[in-house]
Amino acid sequence: MNETIKTISERSSIRKYTAEPVSEEDCKTLIEAGLMAPTATNRQEIHFTVVKGNDPVNREIQNDLNPEAETTFYYDAPLVMYLSGEDTFGWSDVDAGIAVENIHLAAKSLGLGSLVIGCVKKVLNGDKKAEYDRKLQIPEGYSFRIAIAIGHPDTTKQQHFFDFEKNVSIL
Repeated sequence: MNETIKTISERSSIRKYTAEPVSEEDCKTLIEAGLMAPTATNRQEIHFTVVKGNDPVNREIQNDLNPEAETTFYYDAPLVMYLSGEDTFGWSDVDAGIAVENIHLAAKSLGLGSLVIGCVKKVLNGDKKAEYDRKLQIPEGYSFRIAIAIGHPDTTKQQHFFDFEKNVSIL
């Protein structure tokens, strides 16, 4: 099996991390993986905001999302990347999804774990959008699309299984 397919087949969503920070080198590699993602018409409109897990903005988002939750939306990962895209470009959601998948697979290939996060969209694009845009340095005319938590996994998880016959039609 080639390395790319192996990485895809072995990756999983991680919801428990060690306190060890993600190195600056690995962080840069992950950002570059996201930037290398294709975008519609090569627009390259996705903006990346990189936030350390212990940054107060993550706790504030958690409080606005669900202050009584037993775990944070980012499972206390040491790094969270927020991806935003142009409001007027109809493909920004898709482009952000492609970029976050590149980051997700790159994290696995570096021995890191990650979790793609969409649950904060209503908070970041809601009543406090302008405030969060400022705090997350989201450019004017952009909105949050998707996030990803990244860190050193403190758990193991089986790969996903699928039902080819149920989920695939070949004409």
